[in-house]
Amino acid sequence: MEEIFKRYEGNPILSPEKWTYPCNAVFNPGAIEFNGYVYLLCRVETFDGYSHLTIAKSKDGITNWEISEKPTLLPDQNFDEEKWGIEDPRITYLEDLKKYAITYVSFSPGGPLISLILTSDFKNFERKGALVPPEDKDGALFPKKFKGKYVLIHRPIIRGEGHIWISYSPDLIHWGEHKILLPVRPGMWDCHRVGLGCPPIETEDGWIIIYHGIRFTASIPIYRVGLALLDKEFPEKVIARTKDWVFAPEKDYERIGNAINVVFPTGYVFKKDKKELIIYYGTCDRCIAIAFVSVSDMLNLLKKNKI
Repeated sequence: MEEIFKRYEGNPILSPEKWTYPCNAVFNPGAIEFNGYVYLLCRVETFDGYSHLTIAKSKDGITNWEISEKPTLLPDQNFDEEKWGIEDPRITYLEDLKKYAITYVSFSPGGPLISLILTSDFKNFERKGALVPPEDKDGALFPKKFKGKYVLIHRPIIRGEGHIWISYSPDLIHWGEHKILLPVRPGMWDCHRVGLGCPPIETEDGWIIIYHGIRFTASIPIYRVGLALLDKEFPEKVIARTKDWVFAPEKDYERIGNAINVVFPTGYVFKKDKKELIIYYGTCDRCIAIAFVSVSDMLNLLKKNKI
């Protein structure tokens, strides 16, 4: 394993102990730069077991977090799919709409599914409802259209199988052309389930996909991180995929929590001055941590793993 991800020495950056109101866990945030701040839309689990979303913001995206005093987005009882909470957001800026798309997991009585909210200011939110039926998680949109269509990466569970899929829509409502994008790999570290981590990252060489892979051991599942590279103009074409994992649970805060042995990336921001990404990841369904990685290091590694 090439260790291209570097942990922040001050991890974890956000935890229940640092929160502004009582909660059991703060984890799996969506991330975006907005109005001179890095915004994290954090999943917050309260002591009733349900989750909602709350904003924390920071000038440098690392320290001095300003945490909202109350939840930003609570489950809306007018949307039945949110009855059991809302979780694990990813944030993408849609260039054609000039709005931020928040794809998140709505936990309905029939199972988890992916829903969509649009916003331009992170104060007013327009719920668009469910995109795909349950069971489905780990969804994010590409920031641009391909041949006039929006593109969604997501992870449905079909016949118990957990592959990463890609789907297309002309209007963010009707979805079709569903295809498996990244399948699980029997016998390997990502043999049981795979799911999208951060939203797709655009580079000159294609779209970098940071994903999590799960392998069930004799006692517990282990969540690790891999990389893939998609064609820049034809995103359902996979150019490369790392054979080995690139990031795995090692520190105590990544090994012990509400879950065990989990690193779960869900958001990033690009720091132009250092030409690197700040990756925000959930640890053991309890806290939020940071890792740094350069785009060039990811691309160099992927070039060694072409399909």
